[in-house]
Amino acid sequence: MSEVVIPGGGTPDAESRAVAKFLRRMLPILVLMLLVNQMDRTNVGFVQDELRADVGVSATAYGLGAGLFFIGYALFEVPSNMLLERFGARVWLTRIMITWGLVIVTMCFIHNVTTFYVLRFLLGVAEAGFFPGVLLYFTQWLPDSSRGRASAIFLGGSATAYIVTGPITGALLELHGTGGFAGWRWMFALEGLFSILVGVVAGFFLVSRIEDARWLTQEEKDALSTAVARDEEARARAPKVSRLKLILHPQVALLTGVFFAMALTGYAITFWLPSLVDDIGGLSSFQVGLLTAVPWICAVIAMYTVSHFTDKAPDRRPYLAVALVLSAVGTFLATLGSPWFGLAALTLAAVGGKCAATLYWPMAQSGLDLKVAAPGLAVVNSIGNLGGFVSPFLFGYLKDTTGSTNGGLYMLSAASLLAVVGVLYIRNTRGSGTPGAVSRTATVAS
Repeated sequence: MSEVVIPGGGTPDAESRAVAKFLRRMLPILVLMLLVNQMDRTNVGFVQDELRADVGVSATAYGLGAGLFFIGYALFEVPSNMLLERFGARVWLTRIMITWGLVIVTMCFIHNVTTFYVLRFLLGVAEAGFFPGVLLYFTQWLPDSSRGRASAIFLGGSATAYIVTGPITGALLELHGTGGFAGWRWMFALEGLFSILVGVVAGFFLVSRIEDARWLTQEEKDALSTAVARDEEARARAPKVSRLKLILHPQVALLTGVFFAMALTGYAITFWLPSLVDDIGGLSSFQVGLLTAVPWICAVIAMYTVSHFTDKAPDRRPYLAVALVLSAVGTFLATLGSPWFGLAALTLAAVGGKCAATLYWPMAQSGLDLKVAAPGLAVVNSIGNLGGFVSPFLFGYLKDTTGSTNGGLYMLSAASLLAVVGVLYIRNTRGSGTPGAVSRTATVAS
């Protein structure tokens, strides 16, 4: 029996082999880069007390500085992606990583609030485009049918980062006094240098174009190039929608609002959890780091469990609503009882938040008409992520004005509950037969 030939060159078997080689050779370094990326953007959460004592950074200033990262990131995300297309992933992704590593190293020289603000903003500028750049890189290398698997593996690095950041950063803080330097300065210097090292190593592994991959046979190159070109042509035929129309699109607006609320809780926990754990008292920096990993370990286990049981659910909205309620209950309970009880409550909130994210993105992808799906999700991600600016700043301001983080936790609970209302009005098109059509279930629910 003759082998099927893909129009334009190659065979299905050659395409499968090429995809497998890409996943085996490129994904490990990309996952490592993402893990370091997440660690570097959130490590500031472990040195809040040190920055206050050594530099005079108040809770409000800390929250503003933590959030300024997302302003720089949002402003330069699109230009960064355009430059990636021009220079290629090998040059641009490694440039991004080496640059953010340099900024992290420079943060060990923070000496006042202004330098803290400037460097956090510059860190956002340096990191801008990394995550969407990798997703764009996938479109240049993988056909649509294979990108879901690659994206899932890649995103696993983000989940792992939350677990390892605490212990690693806590261990580095134990270097306090070595060579006459504060532990937080050692932490920034060493983690920044590691980022630079990984960036340099990545430059030797990443390959920008399919035709430059020495580890692919010519048949595999032809098959993969043909499949990618076919998908690019299909995307090019999709009608263009202006950014303003996307923002005003009812479903895009609803999805953005829900994601913004989720980002509020996620980044608040990320940046303030170490401080809340430290309130337990009598813990070393390493022990604080270990304890901050507990909520994320539970969250990752719950995330994969929920994903397994809801993959074939006809409607993810009820599960998403339950996850958001868990998040709201967790942040509310964190205002009650002892710091140990607060840690348990924030574990519940983290579980709810991570499960919500797992349920949200597949639902968001199926909840938009095909003609606005790709650009609409980009708008949702860019605007919704500004919750990373709002949440830390409000948390810090409320702590300075009230002397407690309870006000911020109440805000997170309210935001999660409002998101539950928004979820009820999001379309459910899964299993409707026509992509983008409003299902009977969604019509009744709204």
